Amino acid sequence: MTDARSLIRAREVAVQAARAAGEVHAAHLGRVQTIRTKSTYADLVTEVDGEAERVIREIIAAAYPEHAVLGEEEGQQGDSEFRWVVDPLDGTVNYAHGYPVFCSSVALEVRGIPAVGAVYDVTRDELFTAVQGQGALLNGTPIRVSQTPSLTSPALVATGFPYDSSGERNLVHVAKLLRLGVPVRRPGAAALDLCNVACGRMDAYWELGLKRWDSAAGSLILLEAGGRVTDGSGENTPYGEMIVATNGTLHGELLVLLQAS
Repeated sequence: MTDARSLIRAREVAVQAARAAGEVHAAHLGRVQTIRTKSTYADLVTEVDGEAERVIREIIAAAYPEHAVLGEEEGQQGDSEFRWVVDPLDGTVNYAHGYPVFCSSVALEVRGIPAVGAVYDVTRDELFTAVQGQGALLNGTPIRVSQTPSLTSPALVATGFPYDSSGERNLVHVAKLLRLGVPVRRPGAAALDLCNVACGRMDAYWELGLKRWDSAAGSLILLEAGGRVTDGSGENTPYGEMIVATNGTLHGELLVLLQAS
C-alpha cells in the first residue's frame, strides 16, 4: 500500500471523494436549510457537512473497506495503520453565508503520516493533490511555493481564529506582523490557506487550535510543493497546537516572531 502505484491509486480515490463532496456543496449552495451550532454560536454545522461526509465515506469504503476513516462530523470508524482523515466542508461558516471560500479535504495517513492529499474548491473548480515524494499539483499542473525571501519583502500572510474566546491569543501575533507592515489575511478555510501557500498565492500561514482534518491534506500538498510545515516550536509536524506553514525561505523569521510574541 505504500509503494508508488498504490499511493497513486489512493490519490484517485481521494480525488473522487473530494470532488463528490464538492458536488454536494454546489448543489446546496445558497439553499442551506439546517444550520445549527456546535461548540459556540459561531461554530456552525449544516446538513451539507453531514451529506458531504457520507459520500466521502461511501467512496473510501468501496475502495478500501479495511481502512479507518476519521471525519469531522462522525469521528473515527475502524482501526488500521491506514487512516483517511477528512473534512467534508472546510469553511462551513463561509459556506453558510454564501462567502465563496470553502472546500473539501481528503487525506490518507500511513501510520500517522499524511501520504496522499486532495483538496477541492468547487467554486473555482480547483483541485489540489499530492502524493508523498511525488510533488504537488493544481488541476494536474505542478505547483511550487513562492520565492519571497522575507516577511518585509513584503510577504502575504494568512491566519485564522478558533470559534471561542481563545482566539484572542492570536491577536498579539497579528499585531506584531501589522506593526512590520506585513499584509495579513483571514480567509476562513485552513486547507485552502495551506494550498494557497503551496501554489505561491500566499507566502506563509499560521493558526492555533486546528484539528487533524483541517491540516492533513493541505500540509502534505504544501510540503510536496517545496514548503515547510512545523508547529510553533519548529518541530516538523502539522498537528501541533500551532501550525506554521511557509514557503520555507521565511520560515525561521516567522517562527522567531511568533515565539517572541
